[in-house]
Amino acid sequence: MRHTLPIAPQFYVTAPQPCPYLEGRMERKLFTALQGDYAETLNDSLSKQGFRRSQNVLYRPSCAECAACLSARIRVADFVPSRTQRRIARRNADLTRRANAPWATEEQYALFRRYLDSRHADGGMADMDIFEFAAMIEETPIRSRVIEYGRPDADGGSALAAVCLTDVLDDGLSMVYSFYDPADARASLGTYAILDHVAIAREAGLPYVYLGYWVPGSAKMGYKSRFSGVEIYVRGSWQTLGDPASYSADTHPLSTDPIAEQVARISLPDSLPTRG
Repeated sequence: MRHTLPIAPQFYVTAPQPCPYLEGRMERKLFTALQGDYAETLNDSLSKQGFRRSQNVLYRPSCAECAACLSARIRVADFVPSRTQRRIARRNADLTRRANAPWATEEQYALFRRYLDSRHADGGMADMDIFEFAAMIEETPIRSRVIEYGRPDADGGSALAAVCLTDVLDDGLSMVYSFYDPADARASLGTYAILDHVAIAREAGLPYVYLGYWVPGSAKMGYKSRFSGVEIYVRGSWQTLGDPASYSADTHPLSTDPIAEQVARISLPDSLPTRG
């Protein structure tokens, strides 16, 4: 008699390194490879459990004494733009949207460099060269799109104003990474990109827009809590964000469970391949 055993993905933990969101903290990530014929199935499943994609890796924060990073997504059906967000949409009504295959261009990289130099000059991506940028955009084993936003220029053409690398999941859109023209600060292009992704998801009948991690106490991540219909992934389930001020970024030695327990609770899709 033969038995079949699932070929489960292997999970690993990164070495601690300085946290990019909260000063004085050390971050650690739980991660697994994303590859093969079942990459989309695994990505869909783990995205619903708070994981994020970076090229061919899926990861989730797993810090020793901190659980501040919370995966956030917008429930499209419950989203209602605020007065400020409606003003931002009107301010950017002249933008055109192009959805392309995940292919990096020199124009994108030039905008990316201006964005980093202005907004994240001391961040972990500050030294990224054009080849690393191309890898970030192009190394995807799943269904991804590069959403470009262009603004009419003085010559009658279109100048690249914002870019978002977006994954298409079975239940929504995941905004993997976005960047925009830092010289056009008044346009609030980061907010506009989220508003437009909500519109795209609504048109496609997809219920969620995944925003990445919201971190209470981090000014860099505070904007995510200003969207209505936001829910966060906390201890195994999604729940309405509610009052952002009610969440704490305090550390505690029991904030996170041991790695083995975390891995044991990850739900894997039934359709992964099996070994005879």
